[in-house]
Amino acid sequence: MAEVAPDTVPVWRINKAITIPLKYVCLGILVLQTSTLVLTMRYSRTVSVGPVYISSTAVVLAEVFKVFACLCVMFHQAGYNWRVFATEIDSEIFKKPLETLKLAVPSGLYTIQNNLLYVALSNLDAATYQVTYQLKILTTALFSVAMLSKKLSSIKWFALILLMAGVAAIQWPSGENKSSRKDLSTSAKFVGLVAVLSACCSSGFAGVYFEKILKGTSATIWLRNIQLGSFGIVFGLAAVFVNDGKKVQNGGFFQGYNYITWIVVFLQAFGGLIVAAVVKYADNILKGFATSVSIIFSSLVSYYFLKDFNPTSLFFLGTCAVLTATYLYGKPEAQAKPSTVPKIV
Repeated sequence: MAEVAPDTVPVWRINKAITIPLKYVCLGILVLQTSTLVLTMRYSRTVSVGPVYISSTAVVLAEVFKVFACLCVMFHQAGYNWRVFATEIDSEIFKKPLETLKLAVPSGLYTIQNNLLYVALSNLDAATYQVTYQLKILTTALFSVAMLSKKLSSIKWFALILLMAGVAAIQWPSGENKSSRKDLSTSAKFVGLVAVLSACCSSGFAGVYFEKILKGTSATIWLRNIQLGSFGIVFGLAAVFVNDGKKVQNGGFFQGYNYITWIVVFLQAFGGLIVAAVVKYADNILKGFATSVSIIFSSLVSYYFLKDFNPTSLFFLGTCAVLTATYLYGKPEAQAKPSTVPKIV
């Protein structure tokens, strides 16, 4: 449990003798959540024995568990008083249908994004995916400028250019790739690249739209995620029916599920909630450092254990550029105000 003393650094007290600065606890959680989700998702799509599960059903289940978790948190905050809990749900959701309906847009985009990530990780190794997915910084910045009229400093623009150059270097064909032990076909890599780029665009627009409509509202993040998740379940089921209806009819909704699949579902559902709960203790530099550690960790696991990744000089240079850009873009500026709208993706 975190203990905050006046004029001291927040710490997590294990016992009377051992305390850990809370920012390092946050760093560990951010690295663990980011790396584990990507690696287990990649493993579940490529290495698992037997029939592969239907990814669209996993997206729906993750939303179901996320909504359930948020409802439990709100019930706890209401002091386990059913009347207080029901009143808040009724007043904030059912009596404000237009406000609730606005969240259908980002929810639909997040549903598309989550499905695209499965496609991306089915066709790209975890390391390449994670580095390329950092382009969501670029798309978020561009949508922020266009929709929120935000002004970016010259350092941030330089960081975005460096980010694009780094991702381009990673995706640039190299003769060294021929030595890859599990080389992916060119067409599969193209599909994976298109999927992750589309997910970046979806993430950027949805995040900025979400921030725009939530400014000035008093609803908690838990309530907003109940609204997002509820729409997500509807959109997710529609995706299952349209894209995988015949597969579900023939093999069932849970075909191909095993313990790895359930780990992926729970990481998707609860990982974002955990990060949202601790992110207030982590500044942008710490989050950027967590991203860097996560990419390095994912690269090592992909190389030594999944054996689907062979680093090249271009990958190394591109990754350095992306990590530098992430640090520069997240570095706080003078008079910069921290974001007050936490988002869960």
